[in-house]
Amino acid sequence: MIQRWETVASRVRGDYEVFRVREDRCRSPLTGAEHPFYIIEASDWVNVIPVTPEGQIVCVEQYRHGTDEVSLEIPGGIIDPGDASPAHAARREMVEETGYDADAIVPLGSVAPNPAILNNRCYTFLAPGARLRHATRFDATEHLAVRLVDPADVPGLVAGGRIAHALVVAAFYLYEQHLRTR
Repeated sequence: MIQRWETVASRVRGDYEVFRVREDRCRSPLTGAEHPFYIIEASDWVNVIPVTPEGQIVCVEQYRHGTDEVSLEIPGGIIDPGDASPAHAARREMVEETGYDADAIVPLGSVAPNPAILNNRCYTFLAPGARLRHATRFDATEHLAVRLVDPADVPGLVAGGRIAHALVVAAFYLYEQHLRTR
């Protein structure tokens, strides 16, 4: 049986505005030996799959500094302290990034982005019947272009590397499972 490791000591090693790095000293339940582990403390994230009444998926194209590439994704971002819930954050991100809004925000599930080093979760939502209702409101560091994507094209976009963001790929998996169980 796999057991939890005991945290013997913990300290923050760095605070970088959007995340903190924490060092934990943990004791192995098997050997009793202590080992250091480094955890990135990050706020929870959301992403949302807006689907228009015509069946198109509302995506965003943006430059990503980590990969130094332009990425095709679905709207998403950090759950802000002022957001009442992950669903509220998903709607806010969708409206800010695309101008689209929907009457319903349907939870599809959540994933642990990288449980080896991250302590947060990413919640995925569906926004059926999404319509262009607002002007976009980008953050100071955002420049996005809205792209409507045919759902039939998504597997090829993933396979070809055009959609490569792991959390977006996971979101499309959750969406596919939702469609299969309806």
